[in-house]
Amino acid sequence: MGSQWGRDSAYTRALREGYRSRAAYKLIEIQDRYHIIREYDNVVDLGAAPGSWLQVTRGLTRGTVLGIDLSPVAPLDGVQTLVADFTDPSLPGQVRLMLGTVNVVLSDAAPRLSGQKSYDQARAIALGEEALAFACRVLKPGGNFLVKTFQGEDFNRFLADIRDHFLSVRTYRSRTTRKGSSEIYIIAKNFVNTHEAEGPL
Repeated sequence: MGSQWGRDSAYTRALREGYRSRAAYKLIEIQDRYHIIREYDNVVDLGAAPGSWLQVTRGLTRGTVLGIDLSPVAPLDGVQTLVADFTDPSLPGQVRLMLGTVNVVLSDAAPRLSGQKSYDQARAIALGEEALAFACRVLKPGGNFLVKTFQGEDFNRFLADIRDHFLSVRTYRSRTTRKGSSEIYIIAKNFVNTHEAEGPL
């Protein structure tokens, strides 16, 4: 979690309850509302460091949980991690070999913010598009996808892109999101398009 935000109540609560960042509560909220992770799902978390979403996910499923990040993630019981760039075109095939079936892809990844709103929003959308491309290459039919992005000029186009691949697509603004932020989550359920899958599983 970036130190630029200081120690608000969610940060303090996360420390007290053993989560690695306040972002844990965003996934908990979304799961409580939309039930995107089921008991036996195999889950891939993109941009996983420092690991709070992995902590939450591990408590939701008995399946395999895999975190991917450019930075190492400190070990967590029952969680696999990869230090890798999820935009690498060879990575989806590697992940399918590791997990076999992938039921859910999560992405709380965000670019390092510059403070220039339109520029940051465009970079966030581009990162979300990479997460969507990854999801389309690994998800089984009927799988779910959750991605963080930011509202702005390109948001509706990105939302339409996701709707091309999933039967149910909704947006959600977390109660934990700081005031003034344009951060928003897209919850996409029931993956229906597998034409981008690369090669055999």
